[in-house]
Amino acid sequence: MKPAAWHSIFIGIVLLYFAGMALQNDTLQFFLKPLLVGALLGYFVAATAGNRSSLKKWIIGALIFSVGGDSLLLFANENERYFILGLVSFLIAHVFYILCFHLIKVRESISGKWYAAVIVGVYYFFIMSFLIPHLGALKIPVLIYGIVISFMLLLAMHLYDLAVHTTARTILTGAILFVVSDSVLAINKFYHPVAWGGWAIMVTYVGAQWLLVKGLVRYINNAHTRLSS
Repeated sequence: MKPAAWHSIFIGIVLLYFAGMALQNDTLQFFLKPLLVGALLGYFVAATAGNRSSLKKWIIGALIFSVGGDSLLLFANENERYFILGLVSFLIAHVFYILCFHLIKVRESISGKWYAAVIVGVYYFFIMSFLIPHLGALKIPVLIYGIVISFMLLLAMHLYDLAVHTTARTILTGAILFVVSDSVLAINKFYHPVAWGGWAIMVTYVGAQWLLVKGLVRYINNAHTRLSS
């Protein structure tokens, strides 16, 4: 299937999923949620077909574990164990994104930025100091998860020095939206649920995964073109 077809499928699933949210149709949301990133996985594979890149396995891994996390979190209200398993699945997804970003950083000879580490560090300590009193037995898992996703954001900030600025901005915006989505989810779950929380979580999450995939597809295809020329 061509990339355009996969992209159309993804848009269709997104529209149906948000229609399910608007109509409060839990059944529709239940069956469509794992397909959101699943369609993006199909798009990524199709869009990079024929382009050999060691990055592809890490991105595919990140998307597969994201689908796993989405699937496990569907049962989080029934059993806290599913929330923890979902958290672990997304943590692994972020580790794969980290490995991918690190490889790009090394390939492009991009140096680190001390001020980026300060910005990410301040945000991490702010959000965690806010959440810690409400985490209970999940304090350690959430603290570890926060460190991992913060490091993913830090590497995405480093990639802002990529030669192709559109690719850099797309990847960074996706990483920022991922952090926003997870932060709202944590506040909504551990501090105080709000009426718009579910919408904020899903809109930013879907946007994050879409932008990360679009940016990484663009980087892989541009790198392939450079090597072929």
